[in-house]
Amino acid sequence: MTHPRVLLAGLAVVLLWASAFPAIQVAAPAMGAIGLSVVRLAVAAGLLLAPFLGVRRPAVRDLPLIAACGFFGMAAYQILLNWGELYVPAGTASIVVAAAPLVSVAIAVGAFGERLSGWKVAGSLVALAGVVLVCVARSGLQISGPVWIVVGAMLVQGIYHPLTKPLLKKYTGMEVATYAMVAGLAMLLPTLPWGLHELATATPGAWAGAVYLGVLPSALGFVLWGYAVARLPMAVSTSLLYLVSPVAVLVAFLWLGELPYAAELLGGLVVIAGVVLVGGRFGRRKPAAATAAATADADAVQPGPGGAAA
Repeated sequence: MTHPRVLLAGLAVVLLWASAFPAIQVAAPAMGAIGLSVVRLAVAAGLLLAPFLGVRRPAVRDLPLIAACGFFGMAAYQILLNWGELYVPAGTASIVVAAAPLVSVAIAVGAFGERLSGWKVAGSLVALAGVVLVCVARSGLQISGPVWIVVGAMLVQGIYHPLTKPLLKKYTGMEVATYAMVAGLAMLLPTLPWGLHELATATPGAWAGAVYLGVLPSALGFVLWGYAVARLPMAVSTSLLYLVSPVAVLVAFLWLGELPYAAELLGGLVVIAGVVLVGGRFGRRKPAAATAAATADADAVQPGPGGAAA
């Protein structure tokens, strides 16, 4: 029987990762996509490298793969999501990013030889239809440029998940997230001169939002997720991740007053249904792959929020 404390930790992660999407809406306009990305990753990586967390040093031979994880799951994802949320509502962004497992499945089939079952095909088509519905809800049949930016964030997050699979055989999920954050931060630091003006003029509220993103959704979120996922049945931990985008829509409404369109809500339900079809069948046949995807999921994730939970 699952201890209530473990389930509460998992639910706390859902709330933290869901809150990352509206928090980005608060911080990004003042700090800019580059500045917010650097500050969030710097705060999170600094906390996760604390000695009492026991993050081990990675093997040199794993550094190229860690660099790839840092690029796709942290640097590119953070920049694209922060940039996209300058124009796209937080709830809408969370629903689009929720489709990242579709990209992961496609890569698993093409690169790792995973079998493409009928359930995966059906679930992928259902979820893709939901994403399209969400994307056109505000702009009609012509998808707007900012929505494409969020779609790009979803794509790189989906690429990140299968890249972590070999690393998760050697390291914990929190360690992999920490390595990726440090690598992503190192890649973003050369871009910092283009974000210094925004950082210098950012309001205290924006700085508070950036620190919140680094401390809670990113650092604490991954610590709690590592604790919960090690003690929860796979079906429960995977199901918790499906709650991130609906909770993000609710948090965005309560925090920012965002009212999602009916078509967006419907599209979100369709996306979740499709991902459940893909992830449920995928997880029962390939538990190791499901664990990798679940441990690495932003912004949920996010990251993601962060790491890549949003």
